[in-house]
Amino acid sequence: MNAIKETHFNFPGQTAFYKGKVRDVYTIDHKYLAMVVTDRISAFDVVLPEAIPYKGQVLNQIAARFLEATADIVPNWVVAVPDPSATIGRICEPFKVEMVIRGYLAGHAAREYALGKRQVCGEVLPEGLKENDILPEPIITPTTKASVGHDEDISRADILAKGIVSEQDYVKLEAYTKALFKRGTEIAARQGLILVDTKYEFGKIGDQIYLIDEIHTPDSSRYFYADGYAERQEKGEPQKQLSKEFVRKWLIENGFQGKEGQVVPEMTPEIVSSISERYIELYEKITGETFVKPENNNVISRVETAISNALSNL
Repeated sequence: MNAIKETHFNFPGQTAFYKGKVRDVYTIDHKYLAMVVTDRISAFDVVLPEAIPYKGQVLNQIAARFLEATADIVPNWVVAVPDPSATIGRICEPFKVEMVIRGYLAGHAAREYALGKRQVCGEVLPEGLKENDILPEPIITPTTKASVGHDEDISRADILAKGIVSEQDYVKLEAYTKALFKRGTEIAARQGLILVDTKYEFGKIGDQIYLIDEIHTPDSSRYFYADGYAERQEKGEPQKQLSKEFVRKWLIENGFQGKEGQVVPEMTPEIVSSISERYIELYEKITGETFVKPENNNVISRVETAISNALSNL
């Protein structure tokens, strides 16, 4: 199957290249980033051996859609989306924090709560909550952006005390984060979904703050299905999630959790195809639109040509 496992482009004005877990990022003239969202897939901090056709397109198009739908709230880094799997945008100086916002007690916050903690990143949580309960109001639980190792929780007070972000800018980041989450929640609700928690990254050019990276994708956000949510909570049952959790589940069932000595199970064409189909389902559920497969199946050549043409017009 024709998937983007890796790219090795050389664009006019290219000054740097960075290969992430799933993205190949080209720096152009120290001014723009050309980002290819490949079809690589990672789980348990491991990049799996087979690429998943259309996965990159799914993530890139969801992000592009939500960035466009929130551009009235805060300007974003995107300049062009020349290909379903690629985005070109401005280079911003990123803030060294990720703005995580939570509307429900889930994931990391739920694990901390279960340990008896009633504060997360300085935010006080009420007694008597169950996992996946709605919070009285959304809370912002920032994390540091670690260049090496894992991101770590940090409070608003520590961010300001350490001068990581100025108070003037941080007040703006909080306001943008709350407004973006409100918009994302409204859009999700129209699709029968609950936006549980998500993260936003911001950067700056001069004095202007921009929203950067992807937003509201299944890789950066947690969604619950709204239908049956209340009944499942009442019965203490797990919530039905819209995420790539099904990939982790398949790996665990086949003896892999990223631990030393464990081997990734064979990713047969049938497995790869089924994961691809699930990602397409994710796209259609989140956006409410039919997924369109590009007619040109020579994906590497198609992406390179599209980016080259777009760069020549900047």
